Amino acid sequence: MAGTTPSHGITEFEKSIANLDKNIEALAATGQYEDQVDELRQTRERLVEEFFSHLSSWDEVELARHLERPYSLDYIRSIFDEYIELHGDRLVGDDQAIIGGLARFEGKPVMVIGQQKGRDLKERQLRNFGYAKPQGYRKALRLMKIAEKSGLPVITFIDTPGADSNVASEENNISDAIARNLMEMSVLGTPIVSVIIGEGGSGGAIGLAVADRILMLEHSIYSVIAPEGCAAILDTFGRDPGRKAEAAACLKLTSSGAKQLGVVDEVLPEPIGAAHRDPETTVLTVKDGISRHLNALLDLPIDEVLSRRYHKFRSMGVFAFASAAEPQPVA
Repeated sequence: MAGTTPSHGITEFEKSIANLDKNIEALAATGQYEDQVDELRQTRERLVEEFFSHLSSWDEVELARHLERPYSLDYIRSIFDEYIELHGDRLVGDDQAIIGGLARFEGKPVMVIGQQKGRDLKERQLRNFGYAKPQGYRKALRLMKIAEKSGLPVITFIDTPGADSNVASEENNISDAIARNLMEMSVLGTPIVSVIIGEGGSGGAIGLAVADRILMLEHSIYSVIAPEGCAAILDTFGRDPGRKAEAAACLKLTSSGAKQLGVVDEVLPEPIGAAHRDPETTVLTVKDGISRHLNALLDLPIDEVLSRRYHKFRSMGVFAFASAAEPQPVA
């Protein structure tokens, strides 16, 4: 809720709802007290709706990072047909934090690429917790160049806390890998649709998000820096990472903030209770969003697509000084 502190946020709320669900289930199992069961269910629905209508920015961060939230592979397996994963950057090796390959979307061949965090500890270690390395971005670019050469549209799923910043990645030129993706995607001769499905963290996210259409799920985040990092480096927050909730409120990292700033084209609504509570509905919403925007792009000549992409990103961050309003004549 507005003003919620991290200790009383999403985690505590979900615990209380889980306890209520257990009570409802136990009461319903008796085959009696139908009126009380119906009343408790209505109370549950009212509590969920009320809580989700007053989310703080930090609540949104916790939802975007929720461990049960659908990941890229969940969408790929549900939305696409005949998915064939491709591996490696043909230079260093393969990075499991970024996956991608050929697939069919509504019968049309496409190239799909996504960032994958992993469900359990073993897979998270394999995927480096979603922190992509240079070879991951180079692999993604290799697949996008194949798509361009083959006339296939590109669809990307964004879900990363940021790019890998370990010494090995720095030595392998992570900054160059991301920068090259930004440069190449800006002129890639095929339509690109990106969907932010969870965390859109800094350059790690934008390395796959220079797209003609950028969609964002309602409870995802998109930010130049994580709230913890922002609070840790700015004097405004006393360089105290514990003030992450305050930093989150200032970053405009929510979907509504991103839409207001003009860095995303559409916010896709999530079911009440967020994507992890109703992944099937969320998948259908994402599929519909991709379909609408992709079909609109495919109806345009590629020169027009590229021109619009150029102006789209050139207009981001543009501001103007407001002049004093002209005095209105008195009637």
